[in-house]
Amino acid sequence: MPTSSNTMVQTRQNLMEAFWELYTIKRIEKITIREITSRAGYNRGTFYEYFKDVYDLLSQIEDELIADMQQFTPVSLLTDAPIPLDHMMNKLVTHRKYLAVLLGDHGDPSFQSKIKTSYRNMIVQQLANTGIKLNMELEIVLEYALSAMIGVTGSWLQQGEKIPLDQLVKLLQRITQDGLLQTIRTQI
Repeated sequence: MPTSSNTMVQTRQNLMEAFWELYTIKRIEKITIREITSRAGYNRGTFYEYFKDVYDLLSQIEDELIADMQQFTPVSLLTDAPIPLDHMMNKLVTHRKYLAVLLGDHGDPSFQSKIKTSYRNMIVQQLANTGIKLNMELEIVLEYALSAMIGVTGSWLQQGEKIPLDQLVKLLQRITQDGLLQTIRTQI
């Protein structure tokens, strides 16, 4: 009897959850397929129906996270309207369980680069649609902004979200709109 699509999706999800439980407590190179399948209640053969190895499993989790985080309305960078950081941050914290680990010390070092590249590509495409070509200075501005946003998000999550999300968003908007030095001066 063929396996139903729902069962396959559930099996894959169970394997991913079992992996994630292990990944939150140990480095990926220490996680075995046997541990994952035992925790999920499947055999090794079932694992290989969905994943090549533990690195492929992690990559699939990351790709799904990034695809979901990209689901927001693009903002026009050519107007004075504020960047909707609240929407972006809400999307990021929807995945806090994963991002707190992936952006942390034991996470995948390439994940930050993947997020940055995905957001950068969206912004570059949006600029291209309005006839603006990327130059070196704009490239540096994008790198600065995206690195800062990802770093702040990771730090905020790892420190236990010590300030409310809306307060964090207001602070980031102030930094973005008023500039870094002006915002620092208002904090001291």
